[in-house]
Amino acid sequence: MTETEIDSPALAPLAGEPEGGARGRPTAAGLTITGMSVELDGAVILDGVDAEVPPGAVTALVGPNGSGKSTLLRALVGALPAGGSVWLGGEDLRRMPRRSRARRLALVEQDAGGEVSRSVLDVVLLGRTPHRPRWGADSASDLAVAQAALARAGATELSGRDFATLSGGERQRVHLSRALAQQPEVLMLDEPTNHLDVAAQLDVLGLTRDLRGDGVTVLAALHDLNHAMRYADHVVVLADGRAVAAGPPAEVLTGELVSEVYRVRASRVSAGGRDLLVMDPA
Repeated sequence: MTETEIDSPALAPLAGEPEGGARGRPTAAGLTITGMSVELDGAVILDGVDAEVPPGAVTALVGPNGSGKSTLLRALVGALPAGGSVWLGGEDLRRMPRRSRARRLALVEQDAGGEVSRSVLDVVLLGRTPHRPRWGADSASDLAVAQAALARAGATELSGRDFATLSGGERQRVHLSRALAQQPEVLMLDEPTNHLDVAAQLDVLGLTRDLRGDGVTVLAALHDLNHAMRYADHVVVLADGRAVAAGPPAEVLTGELVSEVYRVRASRVSAGGRDLLVMDPA
C-alpha cells in the first residue's frame, strides 16, 4: 500500500484541516487522466487511457480481468512508470516529488503483504510516515489519528494483535485503516472487498460513501458490477487497456455494454427497489 497525506491530529475531516465546502467541509480534489499508457515486459497494459475521477465522489473502476484496473491505480501513485498526464485538483501529479504525492494519494492493494511480525497499531502508524520529519518518531497526534482510523475501519479490536497472525479479511481492514490514517485527498482501493464476508463487504462499501462527507475522493476497482451500481456515483469501464465508457452507473452499465465488454449475456432487472445486473455465459 502506498502512503498518503495526514495534516491534522483528528481523523475528521480526513483530508486535513483546511475547509472550503459550502457546509464547512474540506474542498475535494478530482483527477483528470489523459493518455495514460503503461508497458510492462514488452506488453501494453494501458493504451492511452483518458478518464475523469470527479471530486468528492465514489468512482468505480470496472472491467474484465487483465483490462488494466490494478495497473492504472499503481501508476497513479507512481509505483509504475507511465506515459500521459495526471492532474490532481489543478496540479500536475506527475511533477510532484514522491513524498508530496504520498501526502495526497493513498492506495490499498488487494493483496498487500502480511507476513511481517509487528503490532497492528504499528502498521497503521506507517500511514503517518509522509507527514513526519524523516527521522521523527510517532507523536501523540499521530497515535490519535491511527486509533481513529482503526475505529473508522471497524478494526479497533485488532490494535494489539500481531499483524502476521491476522486472517486475510482482518489484514484488509488494517490496510484500510493505514490508508485512512494518511488522511488522503484521494483514496484508491483495489478490490476493497477482497477476503471479506458479505457483511464486512457492505460495511467497507458504505464507508466509501461516508468518506465523501469528509472531502475525500474515492476511486475503487471493483469486480462486482452490482456493487458498482449500488455504491458508486461514477463509473469508468476499462477494456483491453482503454477506457471505453464512463458516467453514472445506471446509465453506463447497461445490459448491452456489459454483454460486449465482459462477453456474457447480461440484462438489467429490478429487485428490492434497485436495478441489478443478471449475467449468464454467452
